Parts: sequence; C-alpha cells; structure tokens
Amino acid sequence: MRLSEHGRGAGLPPWLKVWRGDGIIARVDNAAIAAALRRCRVPVVDVSAALATPVFPRVVTDSAAATALAAEHLRERGLRNFAYCGDARFRWSAQRGRFFSEQVKAMGAAVAHFAQPAAKAAPARAEVEYSALVTWLRALPKPVGVLACYDVRGQQVLEACHEAGLAVPDEVAVIGVHNDELLCDLCDPPLTSVIPDARRTGYEAAALLDQMMNGAEVPVTTRWIEPVGVAARQSTDVVAVPDTRVSAALRFIRERAVTGIDVGDVLRVVPISRTLLERKFKQLIGHSPHEHIQRVRIERVKTLLVTTELSVGAIAERVGVEHPEYLSVAFRRSAGMSPREYRQRHRAT
Repeated sequence: MRLSEHGRGAGLPPWLKVWRGDGIIARVDNAAIAAALRRCRVPVVDVSAALATPVFPRVVTDSAAATALAAEHLRERGLRNFAYCGDARFRWSAQRGRFFSEQVKAMGAAVAHFAQPAAKAAPARAEVEYSALVTWLRALPKPVGVLACYDVRGQQVLEACHEAGLAVPDEVAVIGVHNDELLCDLCDPPLTSVIPDARRTGYEAAALLDQMMNGAEVPVTTRWIEPVGVAARQSTDVVAVPDTRVSAALRFIRERAVTGIDVGDVLRVVPISRTLLERKFKQLIGHSPHEHIQRVRIERVKTLLVTTELSVGAIAERVGVEHPEYLSVAFRRSAGMSPREYRQRHRAT
C-alpha cells in the first residue's frame, strides 16, 4: 500500500509512473490526473468534487448540506447580513457559493460574494488578492456572517479582518468547512467549521474500491456524504440581535442547553414575559425558545453519536435529558431517524 498526501492543485506524483498496485483512492482534481489514473488500468475511486462530471465512482462531502449547516449556524447567532468567500480555482467552491446563496435567500436575505482579482504570477497574485479581500471585508454591512469555502480560506479571511481593523466575531463572524482541527485551533480567534463525516467517506470509498477490485461493476456516480455538524469556536461566538433580552437568552441557551434547562430557566435569567420572549424569538431567530434549546441539544447529541462510543443513555445524561426514551423521540423528530440509525449511518462501522 502507498499513502501520500498532495496539496490542492498539485501535479501527478512521480512515483505513479512506476507504481504497480491493484486499486487507487485519489483526489481527482483535474482532467490530467484523471487521464493518468485511467492509464494505470486499475479500479479507481475519486474523493474530490473537482470535476463537473465524475470519471470514476465518487464519494464526497455533500456541499448543499454543509452550507445549510453554516447558514443556520450564522442565523442562530442573530446575523442578518451574509457573505461568501470562495476560491475561483475550484469548481466545488462555486457550487458551495450557489448553495449558500439559495439557502440564505430562503431566509429572506442575500449573500455578498468575494470577487477574486484576475490571476497574476505568484507571489504577486497572493498580495493582490489579500488586498482585495481586506477592501471587500471593510465594505460589507456589519455585523456580517462570512462562510469561507474551506478552512484555509477561513484563516485568510481572519487574517484580512485583522489587517482591516475589524473585530471578530462582533463585526465579522467567520465559519469554514472541513474542520481541520489543527488549523482551526491555530487561527486567531479559533475558527468555527462544518465537520465533514470523514470516517464514513473513507469507509464508503474503501468499500467501493473493494467491490471493484473483486470484479463488481460499480456505476460511475457520486455518493454524497452528509456532514456531522458544526464545531463552534470563537470566530462565531456572537449574538447579533438588536434586542438585549433575546441576546442574553441566546447566550444562556448556548452555554446551558446541555444541562437540562427549559424555557422556565431562561425566564428566570432574562426579565421578560414568556409571551413576549416567544414573539421576539420567532421574529428575530425564526423559531421558539424551546425549539432553540432542542436544536442546540440535538446538535450536541449528533456530535457525540459520531465521535464517541457512548450509549444513548449515557449521551442523554450528558445533554441533560433524564429519560433516554424522550431523547430518542426528540432526536427522531429532528433528524428523521433514531440515534442508533444515525450512528450507524455516519460511523459506517
């Protein structure tokens, strides 16, 4: 077995010409790589969405689901201005931008898109692009939620915010995609990111390759793998609603939802009538305080189901639910499947 990592846009590895193997899992970023892999005359599974039409069976992250998670995450922070920072080198980046625009439009808002300057020779290209990014960020209406097409782009947006003198997350909240934990934690401030289901993607790709290597006819189609959730970090730790009472309620729910709180606990912290709180939440957030508590709790359950071996009962205890049966009912209502089915689907073990 040969395992090697190549950067985005990298050319063919030199060893491929002399390599003799039985199957390949590859990120097929362009037609040249696709042609070279065809010449190897072995089964190939693609784990990149770079090509408009798949050349090999393909297993990739569902970009529509990823951008929907990002849009909802930003909206739940009370943001009403949205922007997308893509990378024109990648087809999947443009696709994510379209999905994000459609989803934000359904919320009654619009998305400002970063227009990359015309390509120049490196390193001049990077300098021109960075300067344009700083100018673009300064011109956006504030506060604004920015989705970066992937985490490297998110890091660049954060650096440009520092250069522009913009406060993160108070003026600009930033979320990336892929949840590269080392990169996200090294960002200043740490970068929030959509978590891909890497375990399931790898399992599905390996299972397909195994079938092909054993002679099975596998259609050249794309399998879309839903992301797990959002890893919330400081870059989106903002409550951008004009009502201070709703802002306080949102912060309290975010911090305490997994301790078993209910709307009554929120009202003891925020001096407001229940009727008015309900009305304000639906007006500013789009759903009720009870629904918001449930959403935060269910997102935590999803993460624990995929990233731990804890039983449903143990998870219920961790998120402040006394009876596992109640958690299962609430989870099925939200996710459309039971906790065990969700774990099996995403862990693929």
